[in-house]
Amino acid sequence: MLRVEPSGQACGARVTGVDLAAPLSNPSVSEIRSAWLEHHVLAFPGQRMDDDALERFTQALGGFGSDPFFAPIPGRQHIAAILREADERTPLFAENWHSDWSFQAHPPAGTCLLAIEIPPKGGDTLFANQHAAWDALSPAKQAEWGDLIAIHSARLAYAPDGSYGERDKGRSMAIRPGEEARQEQTHPLVPAHPETGRRGFYSTLGYIVGIEGMDDDDAFPLLREIAAWQAREEFVYRHVWEPDMLILWDNRSLLHRATGGYQGYRRELHRTTIAAWEG
Repeated sequence: MLRVEPSGQACGARVTGVDLAAPLSNPSVSEIRSAWLEHHVLAFPGQRMDDDALERFTQALGGFGSDPFFAPIPGRQHIAAILREADERTPLFAENWHSDWSFQAHPPAGTCLLAIEIPPKGGDTLFANQHAAWDALSPAKQAEWGDLIAIHSARLAYAPDGSYGERDKGRSMAIRPGEEARQEQTHPLVPAHPETGRRGFYSTLGYIVGIEGMDDDDAFPLLREIAAWQAREEFVYRHVWEPDMLILWDNRSLLHRATGGYQGYRRELHRTTIAAWEG
């Protein structure tokens, strides 16, 4: 029987009573999806999963999204390794708030991360509930920001001159930057969630590179103000990793970012994305 224990923070729940190493029944998938939509990020401890099981779980939740700037692990098409070696000195990967691949025309609904090697300390993942961030705004700010259209691009991260481009040396992750990262895509800044209908901020400064119809001199101070609001402490859940744990989160309602604190230890997680929901 599925047991869901809320984190007591701004989002997140711990889920037990299900074996993700085995194929899931349709009722189990429905229960997991319902909990996912309610709590935004789910942690499944004690899961003895291999990559086959990770792919099977991803398929059950909606199929594979595309990962344009990660090379997959050997022998797989849809699994990337989020990897940092014990002696690595490069800047921490994904330490800025973001929603995965928000610059795509049809961004992924969710992301899965499976613990492969977890250090004894550090490496927590932070999540910011963007429904809560929107709901807590004053009516005046909601009226000011609610109809804005954001311009998204991967260029700051994945273009050849971006953070993970040609100057990024000594990184263990298989990142593959490219000129296609300069492309732009628009999305509403505060869309309605396609499954629940709840409004919330979508993505943030970094992948958002402008506001449609607004000069950069006006857009970037506004985006910095919004970004500071989006990540306020009262909207944040801190996830502490355990060995043999899988987490699943909703990119449509959350921001997330990595944290460090595990220098001298190797850390590896296997990652899949869940395709955009088509209803």
